[in-house]
Amino acid sequence: MSKFLIVGLGNIGEEYAETRHNIGFKIVERLAAEAGVKFSSGRYADVAEMKHKGKQLILIKPTTYMNLSGKAVNYWLQAEKIDLENLLVLVDELALPFGKIRIGPKGSDGGHNGLKNIQETLNTNIYPRLRFGISNQFNKGSQVNYVLGKWNEEELKTLDERIKIAADAVKAFAFIGLERCMNEFNNK
Repeated sequence: MSKFLIVGLGNIGEEYAETRHNIGFKIVERLAAEAGVKFSSGRYADVAEMKHKGKQLILIKPTTYMNLSGKAVNYWLQAEKIDLENLLVLVDELALPFGKIRIGPKGSDGGHNGLKNIQETLNTNIYPRLRFGISNQFNKGSQVNYVLGKWNEEELKTLDERIKIAADAVKAFAFIGLERCMNEFNNK
C-alpha cells in the first residue's frame, strides 16, 4: 500500500488555534474527521492515520512550533519510510487570494518560516506543497499580527467550504498523483 505523509503546518496552543497561520492544522483535522480517525501524541507531532482508496495517509500536526517544522517532517518521513514525492506540506500563503489553493512540486519558502525550516532540514525545496491563500490584506509592518490573527467574519462565511476543497485536493494527490491533482484543483 502506498504511504503518504500529509503535514499540516501550524502552531500548537489555544492562542493559535483559529489563526490564519494554522490553516494546515485545520485541513488535516478535516481529513481526520471525515475518515473518523483521531490524532494521538507522537514524536514531534500529533499523528493520525487514515486510508483513502487503497492509499495510507499519515497525517501530522508538528508540535515543534512553526519555525522547527522540519524536525517533525524529517522524523516522520524516515520513521514511515516515505519518499519525498509522497510528502505533501499544507501551508498558509499570503500571495494568494483568500481560500484559493495552489498545489506544486517545489518552490521557494516565500519568507514562510515553516517552509524555510523544512527546506533547511531536508536540504531541498523539491517536495510537494499545497498553499492555501490567506490573502495579504494588512497594513505595512503588521504582517505578523495578520498571519497570527483570527479569520474575519467575511472569511468565516466560506472558510469551511474552502477547507473541504483543500482536503479533497489532499485525497486526490494521494489517489491520482500530483500532476492530475494540480490540473484539477489549482485556482479552484
